Amino acid sequence: MARTVAPVYDPQAIEPKWRDAWKKAGLFRVSEDGSKPKFYNLVMFPYPSGPLHMGHFRNYVIGDAFARYKVMRGFNVLNPFGWDAFGLPAENAAIESGIPPRVSIEGNIAISKHELDLMGVLYAWDREVTTCNEDYYRWTQWLFLKFLERGLAYKQKAAVNWCPKDNTVLANEQIVNGVCWRCGTKPTKKELEQWFFKITAYAQRLLDDLSKLDRWPERVKLMQANWIGRSEGADLDFFVERDGKLRVFTTRPDTVFGATFMVVAPEHEILQKIVTPDQRAAVDAYIERTKAETEIERLSTEHEKTGVFSGAYAINPFTEERIPIWIADYVLASYGTGAIMGVPAHDTRDFEFARQHKLPIRRVISVSHDAAHEPLEAAFEAYEGVLVNSGTFNGLSVKEGIDRITADAERKHIGQRTITYRLRDWLISRQRYWGVPIPIIYCPDHGIVPVPDDQLPVRLPAQVEFRSDGQNPLAHTPSFVDTTCPKCGKPSRRDTDTMDTFVDSSWYFLRYTSADDPSQPFDKKRVDYWMPVDQYTGGIEHAILHLLYSRFFMKVLFDAKMVSVDEPFAALFTQGMIHRNGYVMSKSKGNGIAPDYMVEKYGADTGRVYELFIGPPDQDAEWNDRGVDGVARFLHRIWRQIVGEEDQVVPGMARVSNEDLARKLHETIEKVTRDLEAFHFNTAMSALMELSNAMQDYLQAGGQRNDAWEEVCRDLTRLLGPFAPHLAEELWQRQGGEGLVVFQPWPEPDPAILRRAQVTVVVQVDGRLRDRIEMPAGIDESDAQARALRSPKVERAIGGRRVQRAVHVPDRLINLVTS
Repeated sequence: MARTVAPVYDPQAIEPKWRDAWKKAGLFRVSEDGSKPKFYNLVMFPYPSGPLHMGHFRNYVIGDAFARYKVMRGFNVLNPFGWDAFGLPAENAAIESGIPPRVSIEGNIAISKHELDLMGVLYAWDREVTTCNEDYYRWTQWLFLKFLERGLAYKQKAAVNWCPKDNTVLANEQIVNGVCWRCGTKPTKKELEQWFFKITAYAQRLLDDLSKLDRWPERVKLMQANWIGRSEGADLDFFVERDGKLRVFTTRPDTVFGATFMVVAPEHEILQKIVTPDQRAAVDAYIERTKAETEIERLSTEHEKTGVFSGAYAINPFTEERIPIWIADYVLASYGTGAIMGVPAHDTRDFEFARQHKLPIRRVISVSHDAAHEPLEAAFEAYEGVLVNSGTFNGLSVKEGIDRITADAERKHIGQRTITYRLRDWLISRQRYWGVPIPIIYCPDHGIVPVPDDQLPVRLPAQVEFRSDGQNPLAHTPSFVDTTCPKCGKPSRRDTDTMDTFVDSSWYFLRYTSADDPSQPFDKKRVDYWMPVDQYTGGIEHAILHLLYSRFFMKVLFDAKMVSVDEPFAALFTQGMIHRNGYVMSKSKGNGIAPDYMVEKYGADTGRVYELFIGPPDQDAEWNDRGVDGVARFLHRIWRQIVGEEDQVVPGMARVSNEDLARKLHETIEKVTRDLEAFHFNTAMSALMELSNAMQDYLQAGGQRNDAWEEVCRDLTRLLGPFAPHLAEELWQRQGGEGLVVFQPWPEPDPAILRRAQVTVVVQVDGRLRDRIEMPAGIDESDAQARALRSPKVERAIGGRRVQRAVHVPDRLINLVTS
């Protein structure tokens, strides 16, 4: 191919034409194609809060580079994008500025699309999804009604987490470090009628199916497992004097003989029946005080173990002792039965509570019988030991004690084996305007009435009054609230709550498969072709919220036979955040770098390559302007090497042969391919820089721009395609290449070229470097050991000791381990 010489690399001049060329060629405009393997590549869609900065682009550049790579590998790549457009920020902004949420959201989307385009980040825009548009939220409402039909949506009164600033409910998962995940305000408790999704019905499947997700980060799976929180144990009945029984859940029935008190949650319904008149005022005051605490605060190990005596007593069914019933905030009504038996000798929280309130502590598990009466300085929580002070169960191991005492409780009809979960049902009601209206009507005769399918969507009114007190404008908009019952036609009212925005994001990946279909939320045939998502990329902050909810949705839809897979994301990658000046890059910190600035000063490709080179992409990284300059110099050097003017020979440079350069090229192809598949983008960039260094050495040592050189240049250009796509396209064209680089086949390493006649093997003795020896490539362990032992340096290091074994890494290392 003929090369067009151009001495100067001018990214601002070349980049716009290639963005136009990709659009004209229909890059990422795809359909179902059985002749190619499919690849569904997806980055988490953003909330359009305003202009993007380079911190945001780490996610998008990773996704774009990987999508381009898969196209070059011959895959039919679905690479869509959209906008998680409902939510509190736009509504809060409307309250402050008077600008309607839709106006600000659409303006922000336009800005973000411009910035994505500037950076060469391209998507299947013909499949764009915006959750605040009627063509999307109609189907969110439709799915809510399907959940209702299947018994997975219900309404009940509950004490909820309330954000006083945003004037809305928060799910437990939306309280982070004790404050509202969005605004940072400490929540309070409030009693409200709320809609829930019954995610607990899928708790065990959500837990079990984590084992299917072998391409998810282990820490994400662990976070989900801990949040689901399966506990195996027993329900036991303690008899309350004068008033029936109180059931407790315990994971340690073997310790029941050590129960010296009981604790019930401040919200437990039994309190109204058992509190004695002389304790009523103290109990009521304590309950009122706990309403200001979050569940996370109450469960914290650092939280002071406060409580108040109810005045009532229960009978331990195994010891027949009379033990006091206390109220304490470290017990939650939503976990287990809302009551526990206090076993201070063998539970840290109970131990601290007993010490605080001078309650008896009795050891019933011990390492031996001899230590049965030794005082405890801390709770003994180990499962290794034997039962003591436990009547006929003395001497049993902990495991035997759990089984035998549980069986005894079942035989006496005072208990049963139980499995419980930390996971609570998903509270989806929000008392705000800017969200999906819940499609429910309240009729005076028929009660809760679903909105019929042919009346969907329930539209958000365009004009509402945003109140300074933060109350939901929908509740004060008669044209929205007042309606008629679909069953009887009588005057009725609409539900004025809107759905948690995580409902919107729990199925958007399905809508992308058939976003052009107005007749259904998604087409099953097209979903079956594309799903599951082959690669999903986004932040670790969504490990519990979005990712868990999406898995739940997928399992419900699988059971409803609407989809054929029950896990949405086959592979997950969670990228780290970009820091600048010591803080995460953000608009609020004023340390963001605008993509417009990056493109104007350096060109988009410099920004892209720097984002990939900055460090391991799953870890946080600090932005460094000098690092950006270095990447810019690297791209300019590649330009000069491939289409620039002749390089001057540097006297004294060691000769680099065409064979050496070819081997370096194919080593680079092998490494970049391997690193790309493993999402090691930073080391892939390093490999490209090393190849460029080798090319520079070749030219400066007098190497000729012959056919072998041109082959290296063409393959380097294709390797650059996913990372610096504008530069790669321009170089490809100037080298006489046909078509677009993004549609060229990915280069393949040639095993014959990679094979070396000789390799340098590192020789260690007991882990310490002693020599480097040239050996034939492919040498086996016994021969490598024999050659190593002939080295005088190795012989001195061994000093007559016997070599017990050898650790051999073929063609790289042999470590001789001596006795």
